[in-house]
Amino acid sequence: MESIDVVVGRIGKPHGIRGEVTVDVRSDEPDRRFQVGARLRTEPPLGSAFSHATLTVRRPRWHQSTLLVAFDEIPDRSAAESARGVVLHATIAADETPDDPDEFYDHQLEGLAAYDVDGTHLGEIAGLVHGAQDLLRVRTNEGREALVPFVAALVPEVDLAGGRVVIADRPGLVQPLPEDRDDEGDGRADRKGREHHEDGS
Repeated sequence: MESIDVVVGRIGKPHGIRGEVTVDVRSDEPDRRFQVGARLRTEPPLGSAFSHATLTVRRPRWHQSTLLVAFDEIPDRSAAESARGVVLHATIAADETPDDPDEFYDHQLEGLAAYDVDGTHLGEIAGLVHGAQDLLRVRTNEGREALVPFVAALVPEVDLAGGRVVIADRPGLVQPLPEDRDDEGDGRADRKGREHHEDGS
């Protein structure tokens, strides 16, 4: 069976003196990804002296809203300091799906066709931006990139089997505002991070 690599977290600061670390979670299923015995591949930041290719979860626990994890390979605070900034990857089956039917893995959404509610083809999903609010990156038919908050009000339908996402487009969300269409571009990026083109798109 094919498998894929997904980012599930990033190690933050040490917690205490016994090697426990905070983890900036990048997964909608942290209890599944950080269960006891899980082996995660590491991606140390540039210039890091961290040498472990994988880490094994010894004990996960939640402290308020922060995930704290003890790994077999990180025995003390010094080792925990050296692991700061390490990105953690998990290998999952390509056909695996989240337990929650309203959640999706990034790779499931990438490449899906994007349509407006009236059936107008808007472009395709180029990826996601994770943060306080997840954003869909939509590459439009004109070659621009638009960011759409991944919430039910704006993305009412995700049809994986049909290979499509429906977006309740609003002026300026995916399609540019009329005044933006009329602007002549000079090749620079504006404050929205969109690149102007000579054709005004």
